Amino acid sequence: MARGDGLRDKPLGSDCVHLCVDMQNLFAEGSEWHTPWMKRVLPFVEQLVEAHPAETIFTRFIPVAHPGEGEGTWKEYYQRWSKMTLEALPPSMVDLVPQLARFVPPATVIDKGVYSPWLETGLDEMLRERGTNTLVISGAETDVCVLAAVMGAVDRGYRIVVPKDALCSSSDAMHDALLGLYSQRYGGQVEVGTVEQILRLWK
Repeated sequence: MARGDGLRDKPLGSDCVHLCVDMQNLFAEGSEWHTPWMKRVLPFVEQLVEAHPAETIFTRFIPVAHPGEGEGTWKEYYQRWSKMTLEALPPSMVDLVPQLARFVPPATVIDKGVYSPWLETGLDEMLRERGTNTLVISGAETDVCVLAAVMGAVDRGYRIVVPKDALCSSSDAMHDALLGLYSQRYGGQVEVGTVEQILRLWK
């Protein structure tokens, strides 16, 4: 039996961690990377964190210091987004939004310089040490960094639960397409539900 549109009726317990992706000032208002939906989904993300703060790991996307830095196509990327480098941004822009920063600690923060949280962060080792086998993945953006988090988790064999009301994107079409992809192509590994449904299962 399933709940919602692909959420299995299987409890979430002490082996579950909430991976909250890039809910930072960098993507809030006042930035070239502004994600319009963030304000709307923030209360739902906050509900998840508040229910399980010690089981939450936040990721932060950290841009390069100067335009043209980075490997390969990232050099061109930061030439295009020169105003989004650390030298051009107030330091507070890489911080978590205040509504979530208040949960650290006991929540944990890891930093990354690319879309995926799995590369050179020690995330997988951290999760294995906790005995984690299930991830609830929320945050920004559905079709970029959240996608990278989900696909990396699939490859590593985690049970993945995606709260559709705790994700945000700059593109409605791509957000909807990704939720469809998870349900229709990755249904054996990715479950989709609402925050309310997830919290009922996570005791």
